[in-house]
Amino acid sequence: MNIGIIIGRFGDIDGVSLETQKWIDVLLKMNHRIFVLTGHYVPNDTHENIECTIFPSLSFFSPECEWEQKRAFFYPDDDPDQLLDHLDRTSTSIAMEIFKWKLDKDIHLLLSENANSLPCHLSMGMAINKVIKFSNTPIITHDHDFAWERGERYNTPFQEIKDIIEEVFPLKYPYVKHAVINLYAKETLDKRFHLDSVVVPNVMNFNEPYGDIDSYNNDFFKAFGFKKDTILLSQVTRIVRRKGIEVAIDLVDRLKDDRVKLIITGSKADDNRFGYYKELVEMIEERKLGDKVLFGAKKIQHFRNAEQSNNKIYSLSDTYANSTACTYFSTYEGFGNAFVECVLAKKPIFVNNYKPVYWPDIGSKGFEAVMLEDNNLTDEHIEKITEILNNPKKCKEIAEHNYKLGKKHFSYEVLEEILDELILSIR
Repeated sequence: MNIGIIIGRFGDIDGVSLETQKWIDVLLKMNHRIFVLTGHYVPNDTHENIECTIFPSLSFFSPECEWEQKRAFFYPDDDPDQLLDHLDRTSTSIAMEIFKWKLDKDIHLLLSENANSLPCHLSMGMAINKVIKFSNTPIITHDHDFAWERGERYNTPFQEIKDIIEEVFPLKYPYVKHAVINLYAKETLDKRFHLDSVVVPNVMNFNEPYGDIDSYNNDFFKAFGFKKDTILLSQVTRIVRRKGIEVAIDLVDRLKDDRVKLIITGSKADDNRFGYYKELVEMIEERKLGDKVLFGAKKIQHFRNAEQSNNKIYSLSDTYANSTACTYFSTYEGFGNAFVECVLAKKPIFVNNYKPVYWPDIGSKGFEAVMLEDNNLTDEHIEKITEILNNPKKCKEIAEHNYKLGKKHFSYEVLEEILDELILSIR
């Protein structure tokens, strides 16, 4: 089957791009042909067996998209007529390009990657709506998150824009198949719109090495100035407030062990206006933890890069490989990729029971983790964490137990089984 994927940006390190690549890996294994239509493309070695078409108007950074977002949500005019006229014309133009691409590539099935769940590109979502409305094209919408999950981000004074969001985000045709990433989203779609959906969890490839020590990363401790007896905790997330990084810093402080260090892989550029980043820096300074908490973004990125001999770049996998355990005190996640990454890397994890996803979708599967409620780090938690960090045998037992569960519930094989059933339901 020829499958066409429509996505705002592809090949980047954002969650939607990364999960889309995993779907592509599995769909190729199932002998489907993959065609991608995107506005922003970052090529890499994993894209050899797909055909990617760049259509700049689909980019979130396109003039069309940025103007729409400003006029609809950030800086609305008194009168929405100009905006509405623009949306109608632009979405029709994009729809025509999508239709031409669909015919040219002989696409049998479309995948909309978050383009019809989150209104971060209004004219793209409207265009896809027009294509399937007038052609009855089979489509699966991979819904990563929705407008109502983003607080006030998509509030607008215009009833006409509210109506567009109601119609298009998400799509509501009976022949549209919705794939959501957690049980809460499934329940919400049913409750709000009486729409059925299939839960497709985020997955990892448990058939490839991940988080292993090798000749590239065996100098990781030296690069960061760690001693050989360092007990390294890793916070492999972006620096945004909902990640609860302050709890990880508090943990390091309360452990009262000079061997324990925390490395935060995210960049301060992730933080809007650097407010949260500054709070973390102030917290570290106030508690005199400058030698225990490090920001590693200058030396840690998603992929390795050894081209600059004086500035060797390590990957997230390298960070996991050199860690004793991981911290993940998020207050909200659509799923929780960092948790599954830690399981794949065979490291114990300390986690907050982030609502409404962690326990129903992940924790209840039987994973062994030190779990906080509402990020309340108690003396009992400190005691359990201390025991784990100082007991290599227990660390290994926890890691092996969680790895087996991860492979059972969040592997490529699980994804293949779900996608096979989903595609068969369309044919």
